[in-house]
Amino acid sequence: MTKARLYLYDTTLRDGQQSAGVQFSVPEKIAIAEALDAIGIDYIEGGWPGANPTDSDFFEARPKTCATFTAFGMTKRAGRSAENDEVLAGVMNARTPAVCLVGKTHDYHVTAALGITLDENLENIRASVAHMVAQGREALFDAEHFFDGYKANPDYALACCRAAFEAGARWIVLCDTNGGTLPGEIARIVAEVIAAGLPGDHLGIHTHDDTGNAVAGSLAAIEAGVRQVQGTLNGLGERCGNANLISLIPTLLLKEPFASQLETGISHDNLAQITKLSRKLDDILNRVPLRSAPYVGASAFTHKAGLHASAILKNPDTYEHIDPAIVGNSRLIPMSNQAGQSNLRARLEGMGIEVPRDTPALARILDQIKEREDQGYAYDGAQASFELLARRELGLLPDFFEVKRYKVTVERRKNRYDQMVSISEAVVVVKVGGQKMLSVSESMEEAGHDRGPVNALSKALGKDLGPYQAYIDDMKLVDFRVRITQGGVEAVTRVIIDSEDGTGRRWSTVGVSPNIVDASFEALLDAMQWKLVRDGAQPA
Repeated sequence: MTKARLYLYDTTLRDGQQSAGVQFSVPEKIAIAEALDAIGIDYIEGGWPGANPTDSDFFEARPKTCATFTAFGMTKRAGRSAENDEVLAGVMNARTPAVCLVGKTHDYHVTAALGITLDENLENIRASVAHMVAQGREALFDAEHFFDGYKANPDYALACCRAAFEAGARWIVLCDTNGGTLPGEIARIVAEVIAAGLPGDHLGIHTHDDTGNAVAGSLAAIEAGVRQVQGTLNGLGERCGNANLISLIPTLLLKEPFASQLETGISHDNLAQITKLSRKLDDILNRVPLRSAPYVGASAFTHKAGLHASAILKNPDTYEHIDPAIVGNSRLIPMSNQAGQSNLRARLEGMGIEVPRDTPALARILDQIKEREDQGYAYDGAQASFELLARRELGLLPDFFEVKRYKVTVERRKNRYDQMVSISEAVVVVKVGGQKMLSVSESMEEAGHDRGPVNALSKALGKDLGPYQAYIDDMKLVDFRVRITQGGVEAVTRVIIDSEDGTGRRWSTVGVSPNIVDASFEALLDAMQWKLVRDGAQPA
C-alpha cells in the first residue's frame, strides 16, 4: 500500500516565541532552525517580518535549509488592495518561498474584532492569497478560530476556506485557536470539511493545549484526513502551548495506524535525535527538561517499583511501549527505599557491574539506601550518587582525591560604581596523590543576579585537580534543587544537582545536611567523582 505524505510544520520560532518569558535572539533562532532542518521538518515558520526587529533581522540572516522557510502575517486590511497594504508587503518582502497568512473564519470575530462585513472579510482572504500566488509564493491560509466558527456558522467558516483554496492556497490550516475543541469534535468537523469539497491533502491542523488535548486533537485530525500538522518543539506557545512536535513525531512514526499509512520527512535514524533536539531547546531557554515528558523525558523509561524492574530484566516489553534507544533516550532502574534485589542488580548491570545473586554486599547496599533515605537522601532522582554508594560498598570506587577543608564567605559591599553587590568567595584544599592543593574562587554578582556560594564552591573545587583537570574541564552545573525534608529546629536540607559535560551527558547527585552549603558541597563532590569514574580516570 502506498503511504500518504504527511507534512510537518514547525512554528516554534513564531507561535512558540509567544510563550511567557520566551524571546529568542537571532543566533538562537538560527540554531533552532538548523536543528529543525537536520531532523527533517518540512516547513519552518520563522516569525512575522516587520513585527519586531529580531524577526526582521532573522529573515535577513536565516540559514539555507532543505525545509521550506515560511513567513507569517495577516490578510490585507479592508479598504485597500493587497498590492498597497504595507503590512502585507512587509511579509512578502522577506522573500521566503512560502507565506502563511492568518485570517478570520468565525463570523463573530469578523464583525466584533475587525468591525467589517462578512463579505469584506471574504474578499480580504481571496485577494491576499491571490496576491501571494501571483508573486510565485506557496500560499498557506491559517483559518483562525475555525472550529469555534464552524460550530457557530458552518457555512461561513467553510466559505472563508473555499475563498483561500479557490484563490490558489496550497494549504488551508484549520486552527483551534482557543484550544477548547476536543479530539472527537475535531475529527467530526474535519471529516465534514472534506465531505464539503475541501481535499484532505490541502488541509492542515493547528491546535492549542488549553484542555491538554493538543496532541490528541492533531492525531484525530490526521486520522480524519488532514495532511499537514503544525506544532512546536516541547509544546511551546501562547497560554498553555501548542501541539508538541516532540510527542507527535515519534507517535506518527511508531504507532498505528499512522506508521503504516503515512510517511514524513523524518527518517528512523533522525528519530533517534529527537531527545537531543528537545534538550537543545531547553538549553537555549535555560530551562530544566521536563522529566515526565513523553518519549524524551528522564522519567519516560524509569522503572521504580520492584515488580516492574524484575519484569523489565526478563523482557523490557512488559513495561515499555517502545525501545527507548529508538528516540535517543535510555532506560533507568532507580534506587529508593522501595528497592529490592531485582532493582539493585538491574541497576548495577546498567553500570556495567555484574554481581552474583548471593553477593553479601547487595544486602548491605540495600540497607544503606533505606537508612540514608530515612535521613533525607533520595536516590531515585540522583542515580550518580547511588552508583558511587554501590561502588564504594563493592570496593570498586577509586580514591581520587581527599578534601581536607573548605570555607565559604558571603559579603555585601559597594563596587567601584558605588553599587551594592554580593561577592561569594570559596577556598577549597584538596589532597591529590600526596600533594595538597589550594584553590580560591569568587562568584560576583552579574547583571543584578548573585551567583552565590554554591557557584563559588563549584568553581573552586574544579579549578585545580591536578592530573584530573582534563576530565572535569567540560563539566557544568545545569540545575540546583533544594528541599527541606523536616521542619522546625531539626530541619534537614536535601540538595540535588544536575550536571552536564561536553558530550551532552547529564547526571544527578544528592547531598543532605542541616547546612545547605554542606549539602551542596556533598552533591558537587559526588558529581565530580562520578565523572572521573565514568571517564576512566586512574588514581594519582
